[in-house]
Amino acid sequence: MFTNSNLFSFEEGKALNQDIEIYYRDYGPIDAEPILLVQGLGGQLINWPQHLIEFLIDNNFRPIVFDNRDSGLSTRVESDSFSDEKRTNTILQSYIRYYLRLPIKSEYTIDDMASDAIAVLDELNINQAHVLGISMGGMIAQIIASNFSERTKTFTLIASTASTPSPLNGPTRKVRKLLMERTKNPNPTIDQRVKRSRKIFSEIGYQGIDLNTDQFYQDISSSVKRGGSEDTGFSRQLTAILSSKNRLNKVRSIDAPTLIIHGKDDPLIKVKNAYKTNKLIKNSKLIVISDMRHLIELPVFDQFKQDLLNHLKN
Repeated sequence: MFTNSNLFSFEEGKALNQDIEIYYRDYGPIDAEPILLVQGLGGQLINWPQHLIEFLIDNNFRPIVFDNRDSGLSTRVESDSFSDEKRTNTILQSYIRYYLRLPIKSEYTIDDMASDAIAVLDELNINQAHVLGISMGGMIAQIIASNFSERTKTFTLIASTASTPSPLNGPTRKVRKLLMERTKNPNPTIDQRVKRSRKIFSEIGYQGIDLNTDQFYQDISSSVKRGGSEDTGFSRQLTAILSSKNRLNKVRSIDAPTLIIHGKDDPLIKVKNAYKTNKLIKNSKLIVISDMRHLIELPVFDQFKQDLLNHLKN
C-alpha cells in the first residue's frame, strides 16, 4: 500500500520555512521534470503509493514528496490548546463551531502549509514544478497553484475541495465519527493504530482490498515508528482544515492546466465538490471514477494513469 523505499534510490533533506523544518525526499533524477506531491491529513511522505511513484519515475518525472508540518519527521507544532488537559475540549469546540458554521481558531493555516511546500522547492533550487495534491494536500496545492502560479507547471487535484468544509459538503456521519475517535487518543499502541486504520480505510478506501494482512500491519507499524506514536499533529492539521477560509476566489484565479480526479462515492469529500471546482477553474478537466472512494489504490490508479500522463506531458 505504501512506498517501499528499498525499490527506489532517493535523497532526503530538510527545508526551512521560518522556524518550521520540512523533511523531504527527492527521488530524482535531477534532469527529469519535477513533480511535487502534497500529502493529505495525517499522511507521511512514505505513504504515497508505490505504483504512483514508480509510474512517475518510469515516465521521466522527478517525484518530490515531503512530510507536512505536524507529521512524519517535520516539525511538530507545540500548542497549549492541544495539551492532554485541553485537547478534547479544543476539538469538541472546533466541531461545534464547524456545525454552526462559525469561525474556528487554529495553530496555523492551509496557506502556511503551502509556504512549507514552496520552501521545499526553494531548497532544491526548483523554479517550477508540476503540483499534485490529494485531500488536504489538494487544499494546500490549490494555494500553491493560486499564490505561486509562476512555480506551477500543471496542477492535479485528487479527492479534494475548494470550499470551506461544512456538514453539507464534508464527511459522512460515520467517517466524522472515526476522525473524531482518532483525535481522542493521540498516543495509541501500534495494535490500536492498526485497528483504527483498518476501520478508516475500510470506509474511505477501495472496496475489496484485504486489510487483514501482514503487509498492512507492517505498513502502519512503519508509519508509527517513523513518525512517533504521539498523534496530536493530526488534530492540529484537522483544525487547520476546519478553520480554512473559503478558497473559491483563489481557485478561480488558477490558470495552470488542471486535472481533477474524484471518486463518485467519496465518503470524505462529496463528489459535488469536484464538479464545483471544475466550473471554477477554466482550464480544467474532470474525471469522476465510479468505483473510487477517497484513495488511489492500484485498481483506481489504473483507471486514470493515462489521463494523468497525458495531462503532465501536454
